[in-house]
Amino acid sequence: MSLVLDSIEICLHEAPLFKPLSLTVPAGTIVTIMGPSGCGKSTLLASICGMLDPGFSLSGTVSLNGRCLNGIDMEHRRVGILFQDDLLFPHLDVFGNMAFGLPARMSLGQKRERVDRSLAAAGLEGFGGRDIATLSGGQKARVSLLRALLAEPEAILLDEPFSKLDDNLRGSVKEFVFEQIGRLNIPALLVTHDRSDSADGAYIELN
Repeated sequence: MSLVLDSIEICLHEAPLFKPLSLTVPAGTIVTIMGPSGCGKSTLLASICGMLDPGFSLSGTVSLNGRCLNGIDMEHRRVGILFQDDLLFPHLDVFGNMAFGLPARMSLGQKRERVDRSLAAAGLEGFGGRDIATLSGGQKARVSLLRALLAEPEAILLDEPFSKLDDNLRGSVKEFVFEQIGRLNIPALLVTHDRSDSADGAYIELN
């Protein structure tokens, strides 16, 4: 299992954002891409999950577990994404947010069992009925990640997910995120402008 970017180049109105990029992210590995704001990091992730805005064009090949993703609709790519904002639905409780990405074929009881099991594993047992507004920043970050992972993606993209957390939360949330990725043994691509976000101190510079 791996996520492979082969000679990826993104242009905005024919002007390239960065030099052609090629890399392989093996299962259970977190590869970090660094670069200053505006260099195209988030746009790169958008191209991988199929959300590239009009005006941008992509050349090169994106493959996941041997399957070419170019031209495939976003909902069929099996790629999850975690943003720096939690993007939780304020009108839904924790259970409603986490169940959102579960298959429609699952019964309500099956969904509740899956959500409750995930919450317990994340130290949030009994939080299913909680209002999103009552959660701390760290709790929201964990719920957001769990929601992305419950959809059973084959790869996950991390768009500066720790940048808005204070120093007290940053380390624990990062540890939780990396533990979950390792447990599921899926490839992960993290973009950031902060070297300390890297899983192992290594990174690729986007320029």
